[in-house]
Amino acid sequence: MNPTEPNRPLPQPNNPLHGVTLESMLNYLVSEYGWEELGQRIRIRCFSDNPSIKSSLKFLRKTDWARTKVEGLYLHSIRYDDRHHNQRSDQDESPRVTPSVWDQARRK
Repeated sequence: MNPTEPNRPLPQPNNPLHGVTLESMLNYLVSEYGWEELGQRIRIRCFSDNPSIKSSLKFLRKTDWARTKVEGLYLHSIRYDDRHHNQRSDQDESPRVTPSVWDQARRK
């Protein structure tokens, strides 16, 4: 760490949550699952009884075990999306046919 920049955070290349705010995680999960399913996946009252982003953030910032569960579901969800997105893009591409050795020899 450079002594002239004492407050600069260290880079965290292996941390998938680095730079992702709790609010953006929660917004992603709500858009992905909705409050009802989110409340079923993670049994937290703030997800099932009159849920809101504001009240959920307030609870999650104070409660480490609940925040850990939300982070885990978020990581699982984005990895699942990444895997399925890659599979869809592979299916979208037309299969590439490489000519056989015999076809290549005929062309010469």
